[in-house]
Amino acid sequence: MTPTPTARSTADARRADVVACALTVFARRGYHGTPVTAVADAAGISQAYVFRLFPTKTALFVAALELCYTQLRAELTAAASGARDGSPAQVLEAMGDAYARLVDERDLLMLQVHAQSASDVPEVRAAVRRGYGSVVEHARALAAGDDAGVRRFLALGQLYHLVVAADLAGVEEDWARVLTPGVLTGAVDAGLSTPDRGGVPA
Repeated sequence: MTPTPTARSTADARRADVVACALTVFARRGYHGTPVTAVADAAGISQAYVFRLFPTKTALFVAALELCYTQLRAELTAAASGARDGSPAQVLEAMGDAYARLVDERDLLMLQVHAQSASDVPEVRAAVRRGYGSVVEHARALAAGDDAGVRRFLALGQLYHLVVAADLAGVEEDWARVLTPGVLTGAVDAGLSTPDRGGVPA
């Protein structure tokens, strides 16, 4: 029997709700440490219904990871549109600020960290490649093909992952200070900003 448009739209809405819940749950417990029941509980539905929407836990994790990258691209677009003069340097600076704010919220950060740790799973590894590829191409387009600037943006973003995930802001040793220049508060720079304001240097 062919589902009615209403049934399809209801299933699509429920699927989106489940993926949003999965992003948060997987971000906190990881791919290997998260049973599907934990996502079902967070979404307020049964495990059986989750499996009606997603055939495997891996498919659900990949959907959550794709949502993560979709949110990243949307934030980068919004940031780029607000860049002061629209130059590649200013666009990259604005995107750096936006990325730092997103990472501070931790769910998007930790989901990416867990995805990398689970990249021995072929479907997850493929999703990580697609996701990073989409972010790189998106940032490259927004920054008018400034490849060197995009590499720096991504490299410093990964450094910021380390700073936040390992809470290096709270480490007073000299080696940590090498990695955490600036004042690490709020939409912190962690090396993502120029001396005068936030963002990625040209």
